[in-house]
Amino acid sequence: MWTSIKRVIKAGLVNFYRDGFVSLASVLIMTVTLFVIGGVLFLSATLQASLEDLKSKVDVNVYFIASAKEVDILALAGSLRTLPEVRGVEYISRAEALQNFKKRHERDELTLQALQELPDNPLGAVLNVRAKEPSQYEGIANFLKSDSALGSGTPSIIDEVNYYDNKAAIDKLTGIIRAAERMGMAFALLLVVVSISIAFNTIRLAIYTSREEIGVMRLVGASNKYIRGPFIISGILYGVVSALLTLALLYPLTYYLGDSTEAFFSGLNLFRYYLAHFGEFFLIIAGSGIALGAIASFFAVRRYLNV
Repeated sequence: MWTSIKRVIKAGLVNFYRDGFVSLASVLIMTVTLFVIGGVLFLSATLQASLEDLKSKVDVNVYFIASAKEVDILALAGSLRTLPEVRGVEYISRAEALQNFKKRHERDELTLQALQELPDNPLGAVLNVRAKEPSQYEGIANFLKSDSALGSGTPSIIDEVNYYDNKAAIDKLTGIIRAAERMGMAFALLLVVVSISIAFNTIRLAIYTSREEIGVMRLVGASNKYIRGPFIISGILYGVVSALLTLALLYPLTYYLGDSTEAFFSGLNLFRYYLAHFGEFFLIIAGSGIALGAIASFFAVRRYLNV
């Protein structure tokens, strides 16, 4: 059995090198397909990094009335920290809120002048609340509206909660990212179909050019598996060579784009990401290449090799 396996593998290697032009065409089209699959992986990583960066910036600000007591606000902050969906709560006092307001309007002299004419600080304290996931802000907002936030019968000291403005922004961006991922996967799937078709026709052509050799093999009593095997091995070789070529091309490309993506995509350096996840890229791209070649060869042999 081992001898037969070695002969099948050797015959597949011979077919791969002997049909140089058709092998080159199959390798090139598979390389393009695998390159796009790699591009989809990078696109998903960059989009995910952008979304995570936005998640870290999105928060809910709870504005309190100017007459609210600090002890009540801190009690509410403590209640919020006990919620499992809350990542952190930052307290901004009335004085800090006033300083932040002056800093934001430092070039607006009319606003600053009007502020100076007021007898007292008109701004209330603020709680900056960050959730673990954007979808959890709705639950936090509902908690702030409930009686359990400050206690039943206690007058409300909350002036405004700016949850819904941030919700619209995060939902819109999430929808854009999901649409981009679907388009990328659809494009990759299209190239996969094209690649399988090319490999399918390549194997069919190889079967046609080897028809006399196949006839001789039948006459001497070669088994069906022995006749089919070399063509499937050739298809697998198309995928292996294409995967190695794709992985080699991604190295200089990510190195060239690394600094640019780090500045644009929230600190994500594609080159460092590629090196850190090279094992995953190798398994996905090599596995996809071998699967494409083997599947295309299997169906081509099954349809066009009547043994």
